[in-house]
Amino acid sequence: MTLRFETIVSQLCTKIGPLDERAMAEAQRRWDSIAHPLNSLGMLERDIIRIAGITGDPNVDLSKKAVVAMCADNGVVAEGVTQTGQEVTAIVTENMSKGDTSVCCMARVAGAEVIPVDIGVARPVTGENIRQCCVRRGTANMTKDPAMSRGEAAKAVMTGILLVEELKQVGFRLLATGEMGIGNTTTSSAIVSVLLGKDPAEVTGRGAGLTSEGLERKIHAIRTAIAVNQPDSADPLDVLHKVGGLDIAGLAGVFLGGAIHRVPVLVDGFISSAAALVAAAICPAAKDYMLASHASNEPAGRMVLETLGLTPFLHAGMCLGEGTGAVAVMPLLDMGAAVYREMCTFAATDIEAYEHLT
Repeated sequence: MTLRFETIVSQLCTKIGPLDERAMAEAQRRWDSIAHPLNSLGMLERDIIRIAGITGDPNVDLSKKAVVAMCADNGVVAEGVTQTGQEVTAIVTENMSKGDTSVCCMARVAGAEVIPVDIGVARPVTGENIRQCCVRRGTANMTKDPAMSRGEAAKAVMTGILLVEELKQVGFRLLATGEMGIGNTTTSSAIVSVLLGKDPAEVTGRGAGLTSEGLERKIHAIRTAIAVNQPDSADPLDVLHKVGGLDIAGLAGVFLGGAIHRVPVLVDGFISSAAALVAAAICPAAKDYMLASHASNEPAGRMVLETLGLTPFLHAGMCLGEGTGAVAVMPLLDMGAAVYREMCTFAATDIEAYEHLT
């Protein structure tokens, strides 16, 4: 299984090429023709141009949007690294299916669909809107053993890739990454610590409200997991299977799928950015297909985005997860796209066109 999924992922990643320069140049010309001071919408203009390059089409269409929320449990919660119990993952996953979580409320305003995916919840979850893609019922305690097998990590990545392909086929044009999994800031910090070569204390925060004592337990658990498993920083799949989580692996697949199938994908907060870091380690070209949303309040959130070369729209002190930060940016992109499509041009007015100054 391991070789099969790894081989397929590797083969698919060879399809990731550069952004479409022709489409981006045409999008730039469209912005320059619009009756407004050049570049005055800043990052909105930048990302609309980037979306044109991602899709290969200067006619930017963001009308159908979704949040892909990968849901999974993490065995490391046994080490006392969380404020709540593991059972919360299943409860929130089922609530997502009913539209009763924070990201669901925000997505309704943003005009986006929430797609919860059971990729590794500890118990079976029910709900007609839940994608049943469980690789295993929660990971092992990574302070004792690898979190999962290498084959399971590869399968989870492949799950994310295939889901993007399916969503593109039914018309989705913009995806946000979300997650639900008690303990997943611990696994994210472990991954970032290894891939960036940082001490766990530099990249570990309080997650969903840990005390100072709890934070020390969390840092100790990460150090122990890395010492026990010795993940290879040059092998992202090794890092995933030893100290990662199924939700992070699935999201890494979503980022790779976005690049393979030319669908723009918004990075949410710290957990999502850890998954983006894994995807970029698997295939560096995938970075060009990612869009930043917000700077997470977790200590390493901005650090990871800087490593990926991404600049976030929002600095709002958010750290809720679920995809909430990415969804918060969707209306901004919609506004930018509306100006891009609908605004009158200099040629259609009596206003003299601006010129680029050197």
